[in-house]
Amino acid sequence: MARPETANTEPAAQQSSRVRTLLLRFWREWLKPILVIVIVLSTFRSAVADWNDVPTGSMKPTIVEGDRIFVNKLAYDLKVPFTTWKIVAWSQPERGDIVVLFSPEDGTRLVKRVVGLPGDHIEVRGSRLFINDVAAQYEPLDDEIIAQLDADQRAGHRFYEEQIDGRAHAVMTTPARTNDARRGPFIVPEGHIFVMGDNRDNSRDSRVSEVGAIPIERVVGRATRVVISLDREHYYAPRWGRFFRALE
Repeated sequence: MARPETANTEPAAQQSSRVRTLLLRFWREWLKPILVIVIVLSTFRSAVADWNDVPTGSMKPTIVEGDRIFVNKLAYDLKVPFTTWKIVAWSQPERGDIVVLFSPEDGTRLVKRVVGLPGDHIEVRGSRLFINDVAAQYEPLDDEIIAQLDADQRAGHRFYEEQIDGRAHAVMTTPARTNDARRGPFIVPEGHIFVMGDNRDNSRDSRVSEVGAIPIERVVGRATRVVISLDREHYYAPRWGRFFRALE
């Protein structure tokens, strides 16, 4: 009676062994390499460099909807991957830097420009930015930059080149939407920065009490370049002129 049992169980054991062999081979040759790649890429994006899609126009005309920007996460410090815990810092955000940060309001990622450092007094008078009672300098903006916006996006706005600490960048204002409650003065606490969107009257930034000054540890990195840009209003057509464009 034992022989029939052996004859019946041997094929099942062999089949089970073949299944295990195939699964191990699939793990070694496919799943394990893919998992390693995913972990390495995720760690790289978390701690070294990343790219962010920009869904809103709060940084127009510098950054427009549909831009995908490169973020240097080693610009200021090195953090433990997947956390905001700082391992070592070698610099701090400066006025004029474009930074990516976690909003204190709801934790979403924001892209804004640094205009104030710890201890600064920030105020907006008319459409002019004042830092420690010193006015930023303004010049007419290059028509080439303005022309990158559709005609309907230019209507009702004013465009300038703003200089802070000798660094120039584009800004736009919307006189019809000027809000006196967002003019200040504001005092930047220690360990914080004050950020604003280049689209000054269409940006939810440090002038809004729910956002306020940003703790420096909430800064993810510095945005340095547009990698690609797709026009969502025109069937995601590539904006070739914005590809690999440096951000100022």
